[in-house]
Amino acid sequence: MTDLVTGADGLARCPWGASTPDYVTYHDTEWGQPVRTDDALFERLTLEAFQSGLSWITILRKRPAFRTAFDQFEIAKVARYDDGDVARLLADAGIVRNRAKIEAAIANARAAADLPDGLTELLWSFAPPPRPDGRPATGAAVPAVTPESTAMAKALRKAGFRFVGPTTAYALMQATGMVDDHLAGCHVPVGVPSR
Repeated sequence: MTDLVTGADGLARCPWGASTPDYVTYHDTEWGQPVRTDDALFERLTLEAFQSGLSWITILRKRPAFRTAFDQFEIAKVARYDDGDVARLLADAGIVRNRAKIEAAIANARAAADLPDGLTELLWSFAPPPRPDGRPATGAAVPAVTPESTAMAKALRKAGFRFVGPTTAYALMQATGMVDDHLAGCHVPVGVPSR
């Protein structure tokens, strides 16, 4: 029994990754690929927090506007944002205009800038070893929260991060290649570094 979907191109994909052209591209080229730079991880962390309560496709389609609005997610730049930047972001119809999430993104940039060993070192320290039995066979075998994601969320909150609970932390782990939750038989290879 498998949950894979075969697309018009004949390639087997995780079912969510075949539902829209945007998802096909994201699934095939980015999701689950290792991300190991601080700014790129800050982007993923920020977008996962903005996604809370919304569908990922909404965030994915607004991603170019988010990148522009948040200076390409350069931690050093976002950490210097002030009340004027909050007002600018709240007026930007291209992004999700949620004050709490905007203020959390800025606070998270400041927290990331203060990490002695950087964001990459902190986040990847919670990556579990690969599953001994390989990729999950079905979507039902993919967890929403793990002990590692719970520990990551706790460490992030202790470091001053906001809007990062265990579920958001696990989604980040999936998106950035810390875990491989592509289903068994999915055509996407794992381990190709992202930006």
